[in-house]
Amino acid sequence: MHDTKIDFIYLSEQDMIRAGVTDMAACVDTMEEMFNLLHIGDYRMAGPNNDSHGAMIMFPEESPFPTMPKPTADRRMMAMPAYLGGSFCTSGVKWYGSNIANKEKGLPRSILMFTLTDPDTAAPLAYMSANLLSAYRTGAVPGVGARYLARKDSRVIGLLGPGVMGRTSVAAFMAVCPGIDTLKVKGRSGENLTTFLNWVKEHYPQIVNIELVDSVEAVVRGSDIVTYCASGEVGDPSKYPLVKREWVKPGAFLAMPAPCNFDEGMGANDVRKVLDDTGLYEAWYEEVPKPAHNVIPLVGVKFMDMIHAGTLEASALEDLGAIVSGDSPGRQNDDEIIMMSVGGMPVEDVAWATVVYRRALEQGIGVKLNLWDEPVLR
Repeated sequence: MHDTKIDFIYLSEQDMIRAGVTDMAACVDTMEEMFNLLHIGDYRMAGPNNDSHGAMIMFPEESPFPTMPKPTADRRMMAMPAYLGGSFCTSGVKWYGSNIANKEKGLPRSILMFTLTDPDTAAPLAYMSANLLSAYRTGAVPGVGARYLARKDSRVIGLLGPGVMGRTSVAAFMAVCPGIDTLKVKGRSGENLTTFLNWVKEHYPQIVNIELVDSVEAVVRGSDIVTYCASGEVGDPSKYPLVKREWVKPGAFLAMPAPCNFDEGMGANDVRKVLDDTGLYEAWYEEVPKPAHNVIPLVGVKFMDMIHAGTLEASALEDLGAIVSGDSPGRQNDDEIIMMSVGGMPVEDVAWATVVYRRALEQGIGVKLNLWDEPVLR
């Protein structure tokens, strides 16, 4: 006789906090381990090349059904499944719901949930709030990049967009670059910026210089680490925040998880170009209309457009997993400029969800739920 009973735990946002979802140092270490597994191939995501970001529901501009959602700004309903091996050996799927109009209702732009499952039976292990899970794993990836690609003596962060992504990216940089003492930030004035500045002062008193700047150029000039984390309209790359080569100091590391464009100088061969996962960008390029940068506003997607236009060799692109695993070099000298595209992947959610879930089990956190003692249908 087999034991057919299936229990799982539900973790609310507060449960997730108690279980350590905001432990950025641990999250960076977890993402580093995940990138090694990604490089050796012990993972699976969706799509024919096993590297797809996920599957999105697309809504028409006009519909005969009045209750059908409209494709408004940042409207997203998306399933992001993955399996990850190694010490994780779990699978799961994040349901990503997003609508910028949520803010008018006092809700976050995105409302995310994650289901962690046994990879053999597909039985649920946990159902968890995923806004913080997603935010911290996203911010941790620039931190992994900085660990290998930023100058060890980095002191100045230049940040465009002090929202959630900006906050977690700064937290990750602080976890791996202890010498940082200066932050230059450009954001819209108001409550969001005030909240961010208060957060920095509370959590990182070692940042003794905070400079509010009024241009993207000022964000970049003189910064050792640069990150663009501002959301915006997608479709016209000429309106994306720009990086010009003349602004970038020798030795700078740029981690870009949000809309960004760059000039011809930044596209030159002496600027190292790193992708968080080469297969992810190849899958994206196959899935979307061209030019792809008009649809997905990340610098890595522009790299793909350049390759297909014949202005960039595919061999010029480097993979973060290969760097983490030691098969490709990290930073080689103090003067090289390195630009990294951050796309975000479902395997990151699986990795961090697994760590948080196991912590919750150890500490008795969460609500135990029963799926069944015996299934009615077999």
